[in-house]
Amino acid sequence: MKRTIEEAAAQLGQTVSEFAVSTLARSARQVIQEERVTKLTLRDWELFTAMLDDTSARPNRALVAAAKRYKKRNG
Repeated sequence: MKRTIEEAAAQLGQTVSEFAVSTLARSARQVIQEERVTKLTLRDWELFTAMLDDTSARPNRALVAAAKRYKKRNG
């Protein structure tokens, strides 16, 4: 494994330390991005937007309670 890492670093013109840091940083950004983004299928997206557009929908007790907690904590 060490030789593989050294070879990859050399191919990029980096030291092993530079390669390690840049690779870890890239991986960290990817993990953060994947955790922030919710991916939906086209069908799920259409269902989601239809629910948002439904003017007859009313919040249930759990949603009302969550909204109150949010307002209490965040003003």
